[in-house]
Amino acid sequence: MPLNNYHNQKNIMRKITIVLLLIVATSFARAQQKVVNPRPLTMAEYDKAQGYTVADLDKDTYVKFNNTYILDRYESRKPYFITGDDGLKKRIDLYKLIAKEGMQEIGLMVFYTNETGKLFKALVPDFTAEGKVWEKYFQDIDNINKEEKNFVLKLSYILSKELAYQQYKALNAGKNLSEEAGTYGSDICFPGDEVVTMANGGEKLLKDIKPGDEVITIDPKSKLRSAVKVKELTIHEAKNYAITSVVLIAGKSINTFSGTEISLSAKILKATPNHPMTTVKGKMKIGEVKEGEEILCLNEKTGKYETYLVWKKEESAGGKQNVYNIIADAGSTFIMNGVMVMQK
Repeated sequence: MPLNNYHNQKNIMRKITIVLLLIVATSFARAQQKVVNPRPLTMAEYDKAQGYTVADLDKDTYVKFNNTYILDRYESRKPYFITGDDGLKKRIDLYKLIAKEGMQEIGLMVFYTNETGKLFKALVPDFTAEGKVWEKYFQDIDNINKEEKNFVLKLSYILSKELAYQQYKALNAGKNLSEEAGTYGSDICFPGDEVVTMANGGEKLLKDIKPGDEVITIDPKSKLRSAVKVKELTIHEAKNYAITSVVLIAGKSINTFSGTEISLSAKILKATPNHPMTTVKGKMKIGEVKEGEEILCLNEKTGKYETYLVWKKEESAGGKQNVYNIIADAGSTFIMNGVMVMQK
């Protein structure tokens, strides 16, 4: 992988992590509000539960600890086996953490086993837990994510799927976006660290594109690809532009005897809100794209162009920066971060 692409992919995954930390928490918290008799998970219980384990995840569905707490397999579900873009298969098992006295659900224990057999544990607090418990949880899953690439993405996908919570509003990490409003205007473009798919099969940062470079264009109807030559890279002056970010996911699942096999691929794209895109429903501005829309993307593993679901969308000030757009001698589209976007 080219060095520039490597660093860009690290930045992309870091941004996905920040967005999805809240999604994981919100998904479970919203579902837990339906529990009849929840009670807060204390910090002492949170720390203690980190020492709990299940001897045999294939057989042990109901385990007692110190005659005080119980781990009960969530809805008797079989494990999830999830494979990402890296081709590595991970296993996720979910257990309710129950306080025996009163049989109160106080959290959800996640056992995550990687391809080498290494086990990671995470405890999602119930919605009544104090802020300091949630802060500890956020830190713990962020630490796991640093060691296990895309852990948060995979966990949030499973929780959203399992708990049937697809629509949500992010809290923007406490920022007041009205006080940090980005610049809106007629500039239709992308930040310079987005990655362009080149005609030779390589990739290049948008800000490094030169006239004469050849990039890929896709016919939106036939999905056939061809090479076009760049005439110009338009550079707009540095401003604090409003930036729309979308997280796109393609997930395929198959129920098997041993559990649910999931293949998961994710992409993230950033652009000024007025940049045009082609969705399954037709052409629209990225700022108008809604969660649940389908966008044509390149599946790097198969080399085919497939529809991805817009799973998360947010808009905020992007900070003072130049923004860019490609003008080519033919075609109407190009591939940015693996997503088909329109030339302006």
